[in-house]
Amino acid sequence: MNAEALSARAGELPREPGVYQFREGETTIYVGKAVDIRDRVRSYADPRSARIRRMVDRADGLEVAVTDTETQALLLEANLIKRHQPRYNVRLKDDKSYPMVQLTDHPAPRIEITRDPDESATVFGPYTEMGRVETVVKALRETYGIRGCSDHKYSGRDRPCLDHDLGLCTAPCTREIALEDYREDVSLVERFLEGETGILADPIEREMEVASQEQNFERAANLRDRLAAVEAFHGEGGEAVQSVGDERAVDVLGVAIEGESGTVARLRAEDGKLIDRERHRLSAPDGPGGVPELLAAFLVQYYAERELPDAILLPEEHGDDEVGAWLEAEGVSVRVPGAGREAKLVELALKNARKNVGGRDACAMLADALGLDSAARIEGFDVSHAHGASAVGSDVAFEDGSADKSGYRRKKLTDANDDYANMKTLLEWRATRAVEGRDDRPDPDLLLIDGGEGQLSAAREAISEAGWEVPVVALAKAEERVISADRSHSWPSDAAHLHLLQRVRDEAHRFAVQYHRTVRDDVSTVLDDVPGVGPETRKRLLGRFGSVENVREASREDLTSVSGIGERTAETIRSRL
Repeated sequence: MNAEALSARAGELPREPGVYQFREGETTIYVGKAVDIRDRVRSYADPRSARIRRMVDRADGLEVAVTDTETQALLLEANLIKRHQPRYNVRLKDDKSYPMVQLTDHPAPRIEITRDPDESATVFGPYTEMGRVETVVKALRETYGIRGCSDHKYSGRDRPCLDHDLGLCTAPCTREIALEDYREDVSLVERFLEGETGILADPIEREMEVASQEQNFERAANLRDRLAAVEAFHGEGGEAVQSVGDERAVDVLGVAIEGESGTVARLRAEDGKLIDRERHRLSAPDGPGGVPELLAAFLVQYYAERELPDAILLPEEHGDDEVGAWLEAEGVSVRVPGAGREAKLVELALKNARKNVGGRDACAMLADALGLDSAARIEGFDVSHAHGASAVGSDVAFEDGSADKSGYRRKKLTDANDDYANMKTLLEWRATRAVEGRDDRPDPDLLLIDGGEGQLSAAREAISEAGWEVPVVALAKAEERVISADRSHSWPSDAAHLHLLQRVRDEAHRFAVQYHRTVRDDVSTVLDDVPGVGPETRKRLLGRFGSVENVREASREDLTSVSGIGERTAETIRSRL
């Protein structure tokens, strides 16, 4: 895209906050944020660095999206970077995307917090703080009765569910409210999410006053806190908050850069004591623009959905005005200490960041042994069941040899006493989500299957059918052999790269077993609490329906078709579950 064409395109853009995407064909190659989209895009006609100049030369298209606030632009930029992994952005490789609120495209829309919105839904956000979003969505449901159930649970009901009894839903499923009236309530929710704070704040304030007059002070205090969250909802990043008093929680960041990637070490101090330390990798294939750009990218991509500390100590200024305004509005003190204890903490963080940078660690050794470009990010998979019952699958993530628990996922599987079929189903799920762009995690460098040749074959078949091109190996427990597509590797028992795979394999196994026990125990406990359902009856129910979820969804007629279940017991099961 030449300078003249870019300047002409910029002149057509709005002078509002938002994000812009430079595209090469169908691929997003750069995402940026701006307080004024027109001015920012126009600046690319005279690129500020060689990397950006190469990006502009390659781009043949530009897309923009306007946001209500500067903070929403900041967070939307981070979401798009996580989703598209554009080659010219600095990217935090082991983080998640940020919460949005969607109203589904349905005759009776559902309200939902999601990181992966439906294309047909009406979507609001992204937002900074998950806890605040959850509080506001609950308040919207209590005030306007918008359903939160899945479409599957909505369809075919003959009586309202527990949410109706709790005052969270007006039950359009059974026409306790007419659809026309329900959609009017949905339109009020949309108006609130579009910025009309009073739509929700006013009824909460009236309810708080009533509670206070009735001397129900605990209820009034809860409503006061909810009102504060509602009133702050649209001001995320837009209004200054009161200054922090004593700094109880302080994060200290150190940065090390090598070639086309960087490492940020984070130390957490609370009440003057170091309580945690961790390291994160960032990458930009054409090289990050030094420590300031890397720090700015880390600050928004890491902290946007986490509880912010009272203060952040940096080795140098991050240089991003929008990021600085956001942190200031959230009441976070950002400092670059020059001497004293704080400077020593920054130096300690720098030492942690430099650890193993450029070293031949286990990930590099594993990549060499398998002939891969990289093995920095590994996902491990395992399945667990009890003779086919309560079947589940686990998907754990490791980054730079350490567990990335934000990247852990788990899935209920169709009950089947077939490890190969279960493994194929699990990998089909992961691969399909990746190919369709519905998984908010970066693609791994390597997949590790807990099992032998049979499980590996099932996994390879699944990812091949989905069109996902990621290397996959298996690690068999009995002989500790690593099996790839064309050979079996027998590495020394003390090899660091073998130990890395063993850690991933063992963690995938632990996570699967833990989830299986949760599902199994949940089934047993819930059904055991129903009067008239003993061990034999429970066994027959699970044999007939497969899971407690299916028991919950069963009709009265289906339940009474099970031997030993009469009308009264069936009704008790439906009311209790």
